[in-house]
Amino acid sequence: MAVRQALGRGLQLGRALLLRFAAKPGPVSGLGKPGPAAAWGRGERPGRVAGPRAQPGPLGLPLPDRYRFFRQSVAGLAARIQRQFLVRARGGAGPCGRAVFLAFGLGLGLIEEKQAEGRRAASACQEIQAIFTQKNKLVSDPLDTRCWHGFRLEDYMIGQSIGKGCSAAVYEATMPTLPQHLKKTTCVSLLRNGPDVLPKGADGEQAPGTLAFPFAIKMMWNISAGSSSEAILSTMSQELVPASRVALDGEYGGVTYRRFRDGSKQLAPHPNIIRIFRAFTSSVPLLPGALAEYPDVLPACFHPEGLGHSRTLFLVMKKDGSEELEGGTVMASEFQGQEGYPCTLRQYLQEHTPSPRLATMMTLQLLEGVDHLVQQGIAHRDLKSDNILVELDSDSCPWLVISDFGCCLADERIGLQLPFTSWYVDLGGNGSLMAPEVSTARPGPRTVVDFSKADTWAVGAIAYEIFGLANPFYGQGRAHLESRNYQEAQLPEMPKSVPPDARQLVRSLLQREASKRPSARVAANVLHLSLWGEHLLALKNLKLDKMVGWLLQQSAATLLAGRLMERSCVETKLQMLFLANLECEALCQAATLLRSWRAAP
Repeated sequence: MAVRQALGRGLQLGRALLLRFAAKPGPVSGLGKPGPAAAWGRGERPGRVAGPRAQPGPLGLPLPDRYRFFRQSVAGLAARIQRQFLVRARGGAGPCGRAVFLAFGLGLGLIEEKQAEGRRAASACQEIQAIFTQKNKLVSDPLDTRCWHGFRLEDYMIGQSIGKGCSAAVYEATMPTLPQHLKKTTCVSLLRNGPDVLPKGADGEQAPGTLAFPFAIKMMWNISAGSSSEAILSTMSQELVPASRVALDGEYGGVTYRRFRDGSKQLAPHPNIIRIFRAFTSSVPLLPGALAEYPDVLPACFHPEGLGHSRTLFLVMKKDGSEELEGGTVMASEFQGQEGYPCTLRQYLQEHTPSPRLATMMTLQLLEGVDHLVQQGIAHRDLKSDNILVELDSDSCPWLVISDFGCCLADERIGLQLPFTSWYVDLGGNGSLMAPEVSTARPGPRTVVDFSKADTWAVGAIAYEIFGLANPFYGQGRAHLESRNYQEAQLPEMPKSVPPDARQLVRSLLQREASKRPSARVAANVLHLSLWGEHLLALKNLKLDKMVGWLLQQSAATLLAGRLMERSCVETKLQMLFLANLECEALCQAATLLRSWRAAP
């Protein structure tokens, strides 16, 4: 009996050491029994800015001091244990002592096996990620073939108004001569001293000319930036964060522009983030509907009481499908059916009620976009359904694109940690969807506001709208909550029709303490696994090798679907994004979180 107890004690020590090694921050985390997640952080990606990571606490039994030197080397630790075992054996140690060291050695063997499994899993994930990162690489913007065109307002023919917001008006636009893949009919027009404006017919609609308008021009309202181009670009630099590499080359050139960007970052392209193809300053024209819709922001030459300056910033974006992936896989922007971005998310939800599965995929798209922002060290700070555009594929399935970066935090010098020294520091827009750690912050000489999970919290609030409920942080009355003082128990219950995993995730995203919230990457992985990994999650003993096997199957199926389908569906595109952002540690955290939810009573 004493030998059996000694063996048990030795195995307990070995298991404790195994858990300690498995819990160490690194490329791989082991999967044990379901339980509360100890840390919501994630590993860094090559070439990206990773968000803060919570350090895991000690697990199991403490490692004796004399072995701490060998924590980084299992082989060295095993050799030390072996020497200790031999010394004790020669010294006449009893059977219990020898059994303890024997079992401890077995535990070290388990550690080596676990580490080998982790290395295999990390290597497989890196290979899969490399393949799909290349597949998800967007080609050059559609105006690159006309590299020195499109940098003046006179290069465009302006159509009718698409909409207006609190800081800009948006119009459809085309160019007299477009690349072949962007035009539906031939349009020949002489350039004049100002932008051409397409006339309306007698019924108020566009005159029959069968013109295609593949672009949208956003005209910013300039009230305080002055009339010099340098001042305009500097003041409105946040709007330029999602601009493409050549967007400003025609005005000052990239080198000169970087000189007065004052540390602002440039966002790498992503399918769920709006792209700006051209940005330039020009004189403000009198466009259709201007005097009726926004007279107060016009220059005085058009409206005597107008407060606007004579020049402003213009941004050229895609209106209909014009992007595609390298390798022939078509991305979300080349949808058939309705052109481009026919509506915002708010407008879409007013007319449509997505199914629970579709609503889950829409929430997942927002998390993918927010994760991309976080990894680039950027916070949007104004996420709301009005700032999210909807694009429809041939099956009318929505693809969401985050737009309007005028309130974003994108400073190379501070990243996502904003010093909040006074009330004059801008904390972003849309106070209703401002995360608790932001809305409750008070200025001080050492106060820093962490925005690494602020947009993730906003996605949790917007998810209520996507799943067909009222946003609890809007409106008035007893149902209205405020981010600065709400309690998690006050959050409205989602209906039973919402998938249980999605219900749990939304409540998790809306936790008041940012440290308890999952990162956007872990949250996205939760929905990916919930949508497509049910067979994997159902396994009683989920091991890394089995997870890698499932990932290889998903990779093969996704590549095959992308090649066979003429128009890549939303599900396939989401799976490609999942595999392109694959990280073993974040995936293991998501799987552990899901299993803990499902195991809870």
